[in-house]
Parts: sequence; structure tokens; C-alpha cells
Amino acid sequence: MTTKQPDWEAIERAYRAGLLSLRGIADKYDTNEGTIRSRAKKHGWLRDLTAQVRTATHGKLSRDTSRTGVTQREDAEIVEEAATEAASVVLAHRADLAQWRGIANKLSAALKEIEVTEDNIGDYSRSLNAGVDAQLKVIKGERQAYNLDTETGDKTVSDLASLMDDLTKEA
Repeated sequence: MTTKQPDWEAIERAYRAGLLSLRGIADKYDTNEGTIRSRAKKHGWLRDLTAQVRTATHGKLSRDTSRTGVTQREDAEIVEEAATEAASVVLAHRADLAQWRGIANKLSAALKEIEVTEDNIGDYSRSLNAGVDAQLKVIKGERQAYNLDTETGDKTVSDLASLMDDLTKEA
């Protein structure tokens, strides 16, 4: 029985891009995180492209086509690959949020027809809170997994959570 060797070039690109944690890289490429750590140290790999990936991701999301002039072709390829993957996560979030907005609109329409009483307000508020909380946790978890959180991103997620908390208190 032959053991399949990990794709060390792909692992190095993922490591240098800095999008995934060591555990995430190990899971993705079916290897041990300690082995990756050792190999990175032995070969002097640096997680030095995170800022460039983040910049390229934002460029893709805003459809900005200007290039930053990355000097090494290999670095540019790593950044491009990682930015494409990260941008797809953000675009998926947008689609998910559109679905949640549709659900919220249906709920809003239904609530206009229901007389809210002391007997039903608690159940409704808890259901809304649980749904919003679940979606925010999924988004936050994926953004952390892809190292996409920035001050602006964190503020947006926490502002949305606070807004939803305020809305359920008012209901």
C-alpha cells in the first residue's frame, strides 16, 4: 500500500497566502499540521501575503481592475488564487443574506397580519433572534476561516447584531 504524498507546493501557497489556519490547511490537504509547521520552518516559509490577498479580494469585490505591481510572478499567482477563493466566500455571503432578507420580508408581512400579544411576543422574539444569530455565526465563522475580518467587517457584523437585538426588543 502506497501512501499518497501531500501536494507541498499547494500547501506552501496556502500557507504563504495566510487565508487558512494551519489546521485548515492540514484538513484541506489531508496532512498533519505539525508536519506543515516543521516544513515551513525548515524551508523558511513566511505567511507574508495576507495583506496582498486582502487588497486583491477587496479589488475583486469592488471590480477594481488596477494591479498593485507585485514583483514576483509566483507571489502574484498565490495572491490571485487566494483572492479568488476569498471573493467567492464573500459573494456567497451576499447570496445568503439576500435569502435571509426574503425570509425576513415574509416574516414582516406575516407579522402585519398577526395581533401581537403578551402571550406570543416572547416566542416570536426568540425565533427571530435564533435565526439571525445562526446566520451571523455562520458568516463570522467563514470570514474568520478565510482571514477576511477587518475593522470595517467586524464593525458591520457587530452593528447588524446590535440592530437585530434592538429590533427584537422593540417588537
